[in-house]
Amino acid sequence: MDSFEYHRPSTQKQASLLLTSSPRAHVVSGNTDLLGEMKQGLVHPESLVSLADVEGMKVFHINGNESKLGSMVTLSDIVDSKYLKVNFPALVEAAASVATPQIRSIGTLGGNLCQRPRCWYYRSPLFDCLKKGGNKCFAVGGLDKYHSIIGGEKCWIVHPSDIAVALTALDAKVKIFGPSGYKNMKIDDFFVGPGIDIHNENVLKEGEFVSSIEISCDDKSSSTFLKFKERQSMDFALASAAVSISLAEGKIHRAGVALGGIAPIPWRLQEIEEYMMGIPIDDLRCSDEFSAKVESSLGDAKPMSENNAYKIDLAISHLKRALDKVIQDLC
Repeated sequence: MDSFEYHRPSTQKQASLLLTSSPRAHVVSGNTDLLGEMKQGLVHPESLVSLADVEGMKVFHINGNESKLGSMVTLSDIVDSKYLKVNFPALVEAAASVATPQIRSIGTLGGNLCQRPRCWYYRSPLFDCLKKGGNKCFAVGGLDKYHSIIGGEKCWIVHPSDIAVALTALDAKVKIFGPSGYKNMKIDDFFVGPGIDIHNENVLKEGEFVSSIEISCDDKSSSTFLKFKERQSMDFALASAAVSISLAEGKIHRAGVALGGIAPIPWRLQEIEEYMMGIPIDDLRCSDEFSAKVESSLGDAKPMSENNAYKIDLAISHLKRALDKVIQDLC
């Protein structure tokens, strides 16, 4: 690895200034992903700016049904939280599915959301792919078993974050700090696909970083996250599903449904969400029309080849299981 400067600022403003002081400055949270990129020669930072000592970045604030999680909260903190287990089980289940206990103890909420793709063509120094400034996606016509089946557009990566899928279903809000101060956005607006930005997976600009995540729940709600992976630990999703449903007077008044492991961003199934709105939860459980919509929810998917076509059935089966679990919890 090349030599670099290492900074540990104490305020978010200092961190932002340091990130803008060098064109090759990188933010460091848990560093479980960035270190790998450095060893693989994908990034050559002149400056690393750690958020470890920044005030307020490890906050875990609860106000009624609303929660604010600093981006430096570790995945272990999430897994161990009794409050989150009761009110946001999908987030806890997603965090628990990541890697190993050792990595979860240092991996952070913000770092997991902002990690880079695990595509072997992107990670290998042997391939100058589109995402690295080349002129070709080597997965097209290549080894595509783990690549996306929908939303690819030029680059067929899958987003690696399990946390992102759960937070999408939970309608989380992302708070970003940068040179202009704070800004808030829906998590749907935070991630971008290759059709919008071939080189980046989120909207963060120079000097910006995720400050915190805000989530809220209703008195009558339930959520879950399910993931399929080839190995029990240290593996990423081949397909995953997150579902969150809230009730008011027995009817669904908020629904979040997202899939992971199949697209360059957490893939939200808005048609399914819209269909559920206003339906009594008991009616949904025995609705043939709803079952048919779930079965066809990936009708627009276009597998790259027969090698990753399995992801359609895999994602749909996990979606069914997640929906059944949440509906049963609420009935």
